[in-house]
Amino acid sequence: MRFFHISDLHIGLKLFNRDLSEDQNYIFQQIVEAAEREKPDAVVIAGDIYDKAVPSAEAVTLFDEFVSALAGAVPNAQLMMISGNHDSAPRVNLFRSVLRDRKIHMVGLPPGKPEDRIEQVVLEDAYGAVHFYLLPFVKPSMVRQVVGCGENESGLSYEESIRRLIEREQIDTTQRNVLVSHQFYVPAGNNADSVERMDSEIRTIGNIDEVHADVLDPFDYAALGHIHKPMMVGRDCLRYSGTPLACSVSEAGQEKGIVLVDMKEKGDLQISILPLVPLREVRVIKGSLHEVLNRSCEDYVTVELNDQVDYDVLDMQDRLRHAFPNLLEIRRVPLERKTAAAACEPEKEADPMELCRLFLADLDEEEERLLRDVMNEVMEGGES
Repeated sequence: MRFFHISDLHIGLKLFNRDLSEDQNYIFQQIVEAAEREKPDAVVIAGDIYDKAVPSAEAVTLFDEFVSALAGAVPNAQLMMISGNHDSAPRVNLFRSVLRDRKIHMVGLPPGKPEDRIEQVVLEDAYGAVHFYLLPFVKPSMVRQVVGCGENESGLSYEESIRRLIEREQIDTTQRNVLVSHQFYVPAGNNADSVERMDSEIRTIGNIDEVHADVLDPFDYAALGHIHKPMMVGRDCLRYSGTPLACSVSEAGQEKGIVLVDMKEKGDLQISILPLVPLREVRVIKGSLHEVLNRSCEDYVTVELNDQVDYDVLDMQDRLRHAFPNLLEIRRVPLERKTAAAACEPEKEADPMELCRLFLADLDEEEERLLRDVMNEVMEGGES
């Protein structure tokens, strides 16, 4: 069984108000060409199809063209995709039963009723069946009727909700199983702070959405979405494919690609990366104004000036925009010098929950729980 694993397309994304539709289309053409060349049996998209819950008409058209081209390049392949935290789950779920008959599986909603199960697509090859479980982005409130509550009717955590959803499937581990999921999985034994996050990712207060990766043990491969940097989650077969195109300056220099999985008999898995080359790189160029101007290019560029005299050059911005037509921003190294001790200490992002604790003071355990629930409801409301 051969399949592609990609995720986090974020169609409709703007980078510092730069429209990336041309760049995204360029990458999608490469994915289609790779599919035509490699002939996968399935193409998996692990969430965040769009950058916004209500995508523009242009974004929907671009996605339609991409899926149509994929279906044309590999007409016998199954196309499987789930919603992510940026998507509107009900919109992705539209025409689910109709599209299934055309080998396109778009799953926007997780199980919502006790009789529901995780959407499963079963493919056959020379070694038998491969079970693909398609689990879109889950908030505990979305699956409460399915997985129940905690003690005293309290809501379950993200981790416990995912764990119960997977356990109720009673997965046959003697067969080959693949999970497609869009959550914040953390290597077992690690905490959320150990995972490098990109600026373009949405984070919850206190990382309450973290799920430890041991819940993925029943699967031979986990095709994950949500984290924008390509990475493994403890094991080679538990992977974030990352974005196919840089979505923020923090992703500058990252090598993007398609994860190609060749699955033979149970336990025999080969993974390789098919590189994707962007139309324009996202780059950070540092130096004096003179040094920076000598590196002019068409890429998306953040310029970081480190020479004090450059601050007083009257036409600095005009000269930089001429050298870099796709200039994103100009950063200036602060003129104030830090003390030696302060310079050695990394700057930490303030934790909103900790700030509230300091402001309110003397919170008991129940008050702190309520505060955390309210803050995360506000954060989650901003994602939809």
